[in-house]
Order: sequence, then structure tokens, then C-alpha cells
Amino acid sequence: MRILVLNPGSATLKATVLDLPATDPRFEATIEWVDPGGDGIGRTVRDVAQAMRADGIDTRTIEGVGYRVVHGGERFTGPAVVDDDVVAAIDDLADLAPLHNAVAAGTIRAGRLAFAGVPHIAAFDTAFHATLPAAARRYPVPDDWVRGSGVRRFGFHGLSVAWSTARAAELLDRPARDLAIVVAHLGGGCSVTAVDRGRSVDTSMGMTPLEGLMMATRAGSIDPGIVFRRLRDGSPAVEVESDLEHRSGLLGVGGTGDMARLLALRTEGDERAGLAIDLFVRRAAAGVAAAATSLPRLDALVFTGGIGEHAATIRADICQRLRILGVPAPTGAAAAAAGTGDAILASGPPAVLRVHAREDLVIAGAFLAA
Repeated sequence: MRILVLNPGSATLKATVLDLPATDPRFEATIEWVDPGGDGIGRTVRDVAQAMRADGIDTRTIEGVGYRVVHGGERFTGPAVVDDDVVAAIDDLADLAPLHNAVAAGTIRAGRLAFAGVPHIAAFDTAFHATLPAAARRYPVPDDWVRGSGVRRFGFHGLSVAWSTARAAELLDRPARDLAIVVAHLGGGCSVTAVDRGRSVDTSMGMTPLEGLMMATRAGSIDPGIVFRRLRDGSPAVEVESDLEHRSGLLGVGGTGDMARLLALRTEGDERAGLAIDLFVRRAAAGVAAAATSLPRLDALVFTGGIGEHAATIRADICQRLRILGVPAPTGAAAAAAGTGDAILASGPPAVLRVHAREDLVIAGAFLAA
């Protein structure tokens, strides 16, 4: 079955063609969004189709199109066959994931036009966290906030965590139902998730993707009083929100959200870069440690995402801070090499693993399960 997977991000659209059940992509491309005004999203999707044809893929051979959607709210706890009502519901959730959901809805609309006559399925990052227990979902806020405004924790990066959980089971040669692990998805967005017997039991992101770890341009968790202070000082709410989404995190502290660039700047003696990296490592390690308290034990720590997979120095520094939990720091080649792909970096226990994120396979798998 030939499936096109479209993964809309805030800056780019990733496209993958898979000939299931084969797992190696037949086609891959990452295309920057055309001017988002007007028909920019539609033009970008058409650019994907053109790139596929240039690579020898007849777009008429596509048998289904799958999409990654960041926020599914309370309605979507699993993949959904796309219709007009589903697209409208995704759009309605845009205030909870402003960088992603509106773009995802636009991508789905454009995809349904460009690839008509085949099934379209949306897969949601929040769905994996539908198993969160009540104590992990609830915020300690007034009950009317929960009943009236739907305030609760959802969690994100679920497609990545689902893949990492399955790969950890394969690498460790143990069924997922026998594993208690923490998955650290570290990239432009960052989160940690405690997975017990294949189920999410705790995660660092909350009602929106702003909570939790320090990220490329997002602040992560900060004192809510800081927001009130900015508002009292006269900053418009929309500006405060934009600053926390786009001008904070690694960028806000170090001047760039690119971890590879920050590491290079640190070697040149750049103090801002060094501080940004120190903050990132400290907060990531604290997030892992907090997630581990929701598990009966810690069998493995899994690193994934762009930083998690590629930045060996960051992995080693996080593990070093977690030595109090018995996490071994990768040594030798595993610590120094910038390698990629799935690997056991330290046997533990707990083991330290590196996993290449494959949300595309999780999304495409929804067609086989349908």
C-alpha cells in the first residue's frame, strides 16, 4: 500500500512516501512553506506533488494520505478518517497549539484537493497520552476552570514516543508491556514522557506545547507570575504569548535556537551559548528525573528528536546529571561520536538508547490498522 505522509511544522512541510509494509521511504522531502498568506499552503502541497513526480513517482499511485496533527483535544484519542467535520474540529483547537493546528488543517484541506479519491487519515500527537491517569491530567486549579474551560494536561510528541517505545522494546529484546522507560524527545520542541507497560503515565508538556522543558524558541515552564508582571508592565497579551513561543528558550538565552550552532559557539568561548546549553541540560535532566518518579523502576532512557539523536555531548551531559538515579553516562565511542540511528549507547540498567524518530511509520500504520 503506497502512503503519502505529510508532517506540517511551523517552518516546513515534511513529506514521505512509504510502500507498506516496507519501512524504507520511497521518497522524502522537506519543503519550506511558500508565503503562508493566501494559497501558500496549497502551493507548498502542490510543490510536494511536483517533487514526487520529478523523483519518478506517479501521484496517481498514492493510495492514502496521512497527516500529523499536534493537538487532538479531548475528542481525538486515536487516528481519525478525515472529513469536513474533522478538519473543522482541528481548526477549532488552534488556540491550544497555535504554531501547528491551523497549519495542519490547511495542509489537510490542500492535501484532499491534490490527492482526491483516496482515504485521508489524521494522527494526533496527543492521542498517545489518552492513558494519562487523573493525577497526571489534572492541574491544581479551581474546579470551575476544569469544567468551564476544559483546563487539563494533554501531552504531545505522542507519535514519536509511540515509535520510541516500540523500538526500545526491539533493541532491548523485551516486550513493551514489560518495560518502564522515559522517552526524551529533544528537538525544536522538547518533552519527556514516562511510559509504563506501553502506556503514557506522565509527560512534561501540558494543555499546550508551551509547558515543560526549555526548547529551541519556547520557554517551557516558568513562573506564571512573570506573565502577569509583563502584562502589568503594559505588554499586550498577544505579544507576551508570541515572545514565549518564538523568542525564548535557546534563542532567548543563547541568541540562536540551533543547538549545533550553540555548541560551536561555546567552543569559541561564547558565554551566552554556554549558559543556554547549561540551562537546557539542567532542565532536560530535571524533566527526566521527574518523569521517572511515575514509574515502578527505570529500565531505559531513550533519546530521540533532532538534538536527542544527533547531539552526543548533550546526551552525555544529561546522563551525567542523572547519575544519582543510576543512569550510566555513555563512554568511549558512544559518548564522543555524533552518530545517528537506533543504538544502545549504554547497557545499564537503566539502558541508554538512541532512536531515530519515525512518526511517518506510526501515521502510515493507521492505514493498515483501519
